[in-house]
Amino acid sequence: MTTYQPCDLMTVAIARLLKDGETVFHGVSSPLPMVAIGLAKNLHAKDLIYVNIPGGVDGTFSKSQNTSTAGGHLFNNANSVFTLADVFDMSQRGELDVAFLSGVQFDNRGNVNASVIGDYHHPKVRLPGGAGSAVLIPTAKKPIIWRTKHDKRTFVEKNDFNTTRGNIYRYVTPLCMFKMENGEVVLDCLMPGVSLEDVIENTGFAVKYDQLRTMEPPTQQEMQVLNRIDPNLIRNMEF
Repeated sequence: MTTYQPCDLMTVAIARLLKDGETVFHGVSSPLPMVAIGLAKNLHAKDLIYVNIPGGVDGTFSKSQNTSTAGGHLFNNANSVFTLADVFDMSQRGELDVAFLSGVQFDNRGNVNASVIGDYHHPKVRLPGGAGSAVLIPTAKKPIIWRTKHDKRTFVEKNDFNTTRGNIYRYVTPLCMFKMENGEVVLDCLMPGVSLEDVIENTGFAVKYDQLRTMEPPTQQEMQVLNRIDPNLIRNMEF
């Protein structure tokens, strides 16, 4: 029997969303997407084009030492260098397939808050802000949000502030995957071992779905490759 942790489920779920030949980008503080990209390239998407925030194209992260998702080691074995400005331009031209982004609040209309908690002018917490998300979520073909915390403070009825909005391809959490459908966030699938009631109890907006299904668990091959490319569990850093 194949054993796995929540970080494995999320990494495998993300990797399965990536297709061969796609151009895929992740920014800073993105350990889960970084490992998921490596998993996809080692399995079903060998010709995926991997672009990271330091600028390396198809570089390889060090599985034994480096946990940074924005370090110089991501230039290792890179085919070329692509600046962040180039990434933004590429996305606005419609040539960036996948961008990995996150935030602190998400509502059921696809709005993302990465700016403040509380009133904008007198916030309880002021956050880094939009940065790349304000550009890439509206323009990338498949913006993917990952979030290792799934609760009613994160998935809310109404955001305190909208940093950017709409066009989300998937939200990936330890409990489920959401998708956008007709301008609304709906349940795409449950994670293995998670019930619909678990998702409802931890989501601040009404959970809607067309057809209830559960993600297929990680295969033995997926777990073998995952443990080989990430023996130090970089993918578990956010949990």
